[in-house]
Amino acid sequence: MSIFVDENTKVIYQGLTGSQGSYYGRLNAEYGTQVVAGTHPKKAGTDVDGVPIYANVGEAVEATGATASCIFIPAPGVQGAVIEAAEGGVKFIVAITEGVPAHDEAHFYNYLQRNHPDVRLLGPNCPGIISPGKCNIGITAGHIAKEGGPVGIVSRSGTLTYQALYELKQKDIGVTTCVGIGGDPVPGTSFIDCLEAFEADPETKAIMMIGEIGGSAEEEAAEYIKANVTKPVSSYIAGVTAPPGKKMGHAGAIVSGGKGTAAAKMEALVDAGVKVGANPTEAGELMAEIVAAL
Repeated sequence: MSIFVDENTKVIYQGLTGSQGSYYGRLNAEYGTQVVAGTHPKKAGTDVDGVPIYANVGEAVEATGATASCIFIPAPGVQGAVIEAAEGGVKFIVAITEGVPAHDEAHFYNYLQRNHPDVRLLGPNCPGIISPGKCNIGITAGHIAKEGGPVGIVSRSGTLTYQALYELKQKDIGVTTCVGIGGDPVPGTSFIDCLEAFEADPETKAIMMIGEIGGSAEEEAAEYIKANVTKPVSSYIAGVTAPPGKKMGHAGAIVSGGKGTAAAKMEALVDAGVKVGANPTEAGELMAEIVAAL
């Protein structure tokens, strides 16, 4: 099993004709992902590496039966691309693009909630999602992920998503699905969304959660874990050494008052029964202990 995507997922790439879209679209296809179409309003009828280009998502869905979309559109066009994907009929949208204005994110997040509640958005500003051996949508390197379960990973940090996969592979531990939710202030998919899906997935036996300073998402996840998650969880929170009052890295990593610090997040997670590592390697070692005891 996996969550959100599997070997049957058919993906449209909005931005496949661009340099980044074509590069990662090719890598995803080589991994085994069903990359069935690209879109560009002025390049319909052409192709990229044999993948047909359609004028818009609706036409691509009609022609291919695609159920997912991956967005490599520059930041100013992401709002329109998300809405086009939802209206075009896809049910899972992965927005890789960083630098999307928070106002735009709030707009299309609420637009989807109101008009397309059955559509899931992952991102923006995220590495995407990989169900090892089945499907890879986005910019995660496929070779660092070991297939065959039993661990589900959810991460707010892009780079640490890759390290979590690497740490587990080094310990010969497989992953059901790894979800990079992105660190922007208005993520389409939250920690809680992923925790709920992993809790319901029979093949995910343990969960690894990577957080970072800023916001309250990790504290909210800790409360959810305490009340609803029966599976063991290991975690790492990036930003322990961040000086108080500083914005670190990106708009989502803002610590205000006493909230949003790494220490507060770690304390909340420990209180929820989560095994919290002091660094990514230690979080991987804690997960290895958890898996050995399953």
